[in-house]
Amino acid sequence: MAGAVNLLMQSHPINSALSLVVVMGSLAVEYLLLGAEFVAAVQVIVYAGAIMVMFLITIMLLNAGKEERSHGSRVAMLLGVPGVVIGGALIAWTILARSTTDSVSIGALQGDPRGIAKLLFHAFLLPFEVTSVLILIAIMGAVVLVSRPEAVVRSADSSPVRQPEPMIKDRELVAAGKDH
Repeated sequence: MAGAVNLLMQSHPINSALSLVVVMGSLAVEYLLLGAEFVAAVQVIVYAGAIMVMFLITIMLLNAGKEERSHGSRVAMLLGVPGVVIGGALIAWTILARSTTDSVSIGALQGDPRGIAKLLFHAFLLPFEVTSVLILIAIMGAVVLVSRPEAVVRSADSSPVRQPEPMIKDRELVAAGKDH
């Protein structure tokens, strides 16, 4: 819980991403406590490892600085806070009053790596590949966003006025290695 609060309260994006690593790690610990060792390992390797490295690289490519804080708007305070309270109450009521599922003992559900691999690479292959393509597009977008300001600066530096050509005599001196 502390990692999630720290994630939201940080003003620098790198610190927020590192707090997200803590949240992913604590989620892996919860999976371990529930007896899902494979899911915990995947959580650490894929999310806390690879995805977070990608987030950090993207943040560094974008050169994101410290976040500017604002006081917020009155509309957000007047409608947002009661909306969050009402939405939370509705979700809690729906889960507690309308849930028809029975409790499941630890280890009763199948979670072996072979079954998960069959689901992931057979039944859910398309969503898995779409996610990887979206991640690739996000990385390419970050690279394009980073490279744009340099191109604008280069085009602003180049002026339409052409510089006069140096005289042929100057070229000969430079080619011979003599100073002007």
